[in-house]
Amino acid sequence: MFTAILLTSPTNPSLDPALVESLRNAWGGGDALWLAPDEAAEFSLAQMPENRWDVWESCQSMGVDLVIVPTEGRRKKMLLADMDSTMIQQECIDELADEAGVGERVKEITARAMNGELDFDGALRERVGLLKGLEASVIDKVLAERITLMPGGGALVGTMKANGGYAALVSGGFTAFTAKVAEMLGFDENRANTLLVEQAALTGDVGLPILGREAKVTALEEITAKLGIAEDQVIAVGDGANDLGMLGRAGMGVALHAKPSVAAECDIRINFGDLTALLFVQGYARSEFAG
Repeated sequence: MFTAILLTSPTNPSLDPALVESLRNAWGGGDALWLAPDEAAEFSLAQMPENRWDVWESCQSMGVDLVIVPTEGRRKKMLLADMDSTMIQQECIDELADEAGVGERVKEITARAMNGELDFDGALRERVGLLKGLEASVIDKVLAERITLMPGGGALVGTMKANGGYAALVSGGFTAFTAKVAEMLGFDENRANTLLVEQAALTGDVGLPILGREAKVTALEEITAKLGIAEDQVIAVGDGANDLGMLGRAGMGVALHAKPSVAAECDIRINFGDLTALLFVQGYARSEFAG
């Protein structure tokens, strides 16, 4: 059995009941269940529709995300999340670079690295090198003035934890940021790279080993082993090429507002919804949200 979920942006909830009914009828689905009025609905399916991606394309043109997942085991026991452009709306290194006066150069490298055009480790070293000499106190300034949480993050972490889940924040960014974001959102743990500081200024180097794509897979392996759960009991979310390893291994891998090359490799693609979409795809109604 499968479940089809249709959802829209929560800031402009405009899911047409006629669309839900027509799709349900065309695919011979079960009765529609509304998870949130005008925003999210689901229905059961006996099998995966052959025209799934054609219909997905049509839904996208209407501002609707269509997700189809196996019904069994939908509710996951662990959240594994990227940070930059996923749990927060910015790329931390780009914001630091703006403060250092090298914003455009660093943003260009970041965009190419996240799209999979550049080696992650090399791109990170190059970008950190451009920050050499920046006062370490700028990190707190960026956190206070430039970093904003992605909508729905508190509800996602809070609801999963309220239902016995575990939440891990794993980033190719920096511990100075993940520690704060993890604390704000209630994550159980966080992993990231370390910006090296000497005499209150960034050295232009990053601590080794560098946490990139493989480190996120390692986190998935280590944390599931520690918790005694299977990898298919994990929902992972990210937007960049360095997230593809963990997105492919997790039971649910969600490409959230992802780069096209990343979304193309994921079956769950959220382009209009916010982080609460990860709750809808697990079958939570908005009335069940916590946090």
